[in-house]
Amino acid sequence: MGFTALFGGTFNPFHNGHYEMLKALQNDSNIDEIWLMPDRIPPHKDYDYLPSDDDRISMCELVAKDFPKASVCLVEFEREGKSYSYDTVVELKEKHKDKNFIFVCGGDMFVYFPKWYRYLDLMKLIPFYVFSRVGTSVEEFDACVKEFKAFGMKILLNNTEIPNISSTQFRTTKDSSLLPETIYGYISERGLYSV
Repeated sequence: MGFTALFGGTFNPFHNGHYEMLKALQNDSNIDEIWLMPDRIPPHKDYDYLPSDDDRISMCELVAKDFPKASVCLVEFEREGKSYSYDTVVELKEKHKDKNFIFVCGGDMFVYFPKWYRYLDLMKLIPFYVFSRVGTSVEEFDACVKEFKAFGMKILLNNTEIPNISSTQFRTTKDSSLLPETIYGYISERGLYSV
């Protein structure tokens, strides 16, 4: 049985790095489904600008149309409070006992993992599908893989080269080349990010 990949994020906005990760997941025979999960209240960051929930959900739905395995999961919009991954995984595993979940993580967030809420519990609860994102120190990344495996984390590594870009870069530069065309078109049409 293949995995159902949980691909969460604030997607503020959805950029080409996210898109390349989706493409790699789509092309991986280990992955049966991809659930895109926009978070309702990001737990780790305060943002200079965050579009409405409806706009962020619509952007995820637009992108999901490009990938047959992808759909949008709004579990984090169905409960109050901050969107902690631990709570989400517990809830999804309880609701969908037939699914074989794996948690998608970029290299930048992976090295930041010890700052996550209940991270030691989370790493034992679900396997992780990790992209070694360009821009993350190889030494630091490899050290984290070794350390987290020692704590009991199961890791599936994908070495696809993911562009080293961030949503912050787009919010700062408004550079359309950082985003999929459909997303930039949506943003322009809606007047988001002052575009």
